[in-house]
Amino acid sequence: MTGARPLTGRSLQTRLALSYAAGIFAAGIVVLAVATVPLAGLQSTVPVDSQVPATITGAGNGIGPRQILIGSAAAIAVLIPVALVAGWFVAGRFLRPLRAITATATAISAGSLHHRLNLGGPADELTELGGILDDLFARLQASFDAQRHFVANVSHELRTPLAGQRTLLEVALADPDADAAALRSACAEALALGGHQERLVQALLALATSERGVTRRDPVDLADVVRQVLVTRRAQATGVDLTDVLAPAVTAGDPRLIESLVANLVDNALRHNRPEGHVKITTQILGTQPVLTVANSGPVVPADEIERLYQPFQRLAPDRHSRGDGYGLGLAIVSAVARAHHATLTTTARAEGGLTVTVRWPGR
Repeated sequence: MTGARPLTGRSLQTRLALSYAAGIFAAGIVVLAVATVPLAGLQSTVPVDSQVPATITGAGNGIGPRQILIGSAAAIAVLIPVALVAGWFVAGRFLRPLRAITATATAISAGSLHHRLNLGGPADELTELGGILDDLFARLQASFDAQRHFVANVSHELRTPLAGQRTLLEVALADPDADAAALRSACAEALALGGHQERLVQALLALATSERGVTRRDPVDLADVVRQVLVTRRAQATGVDLTDVLAPAVTAGDPRLIESLVANLVDNALRHNRPEGHVKITTQILGTQPVLTVANSGPVVPADEIERLYQPFQRLAPDRHSRGDGYGLGLAIVSAVARAHHATLTTTARAEGGLTVTVRWPGR
């Protein structure tokens, strides 16, 4: 990482000090001019051998202009270093928070994401900027921590099927008595593990695509998307009553991402259900907002565990029985797609078990 860029010209403190000094110097000249010009036009007289103080008798050639000019020049000469010192001190005082910001940003760029400014002091524009930057640094740290956690989870999830596949093939090849049927069985299991990896990679790609954001916005009817998804999902709903109430609900967004959101919500509702359970999917317009709702029966989900479900590779305790292969990515994809479309995602745990997930798109 590169450090702070060295200053190639005058520092900001030097420029501010010179500006302050120039301002004070100019103000001093104006004050001296205003005070000196009228005095230069006055005349005083003192009677010879008189102890009476001098009296001003009127305008004339002026008295003591040389002394006045010398005193003014001396005052200006004294004013210059005083103005420079005062300007340097004031500029340094105001630039101190900026130096703290620069030092902290340099430390963070070197990898120390835990650093914060914590400027404190009186509330002004610089302390407000410091507070905003502290919030930004906190979000950056959380983002990098989440990224490291995600990469570690991906490595673990991919390593497990790869290790199983390798072990399976090594055992089959190491058996000198293995016949064609045994080798065929080992190949079938290896293919199944390969399919598991392929589906996991596809889910990871879907998550990455969702988090990248929306690159196109086309009119999309949520009802049509749900119908397309249900064509392939009804055959998987063995023992689950799958119903839908679909009213036109047109929004704008990426059709592929919205289809991915609907598919993952339906898959999650079917996978984490119970025998003789049910799933109900509804699309409608509430006010001006297109709304999609997926409600399903299933095991009781603790309310304080709902937020964790939307993190990648997060699964609840084993009592949340799964009806198929899951990777803990479905709801993470749903959350990423909703954020990309600026949609509001609300999840409620049902008292009798299961979840109700509502996605509200912005009104058109």
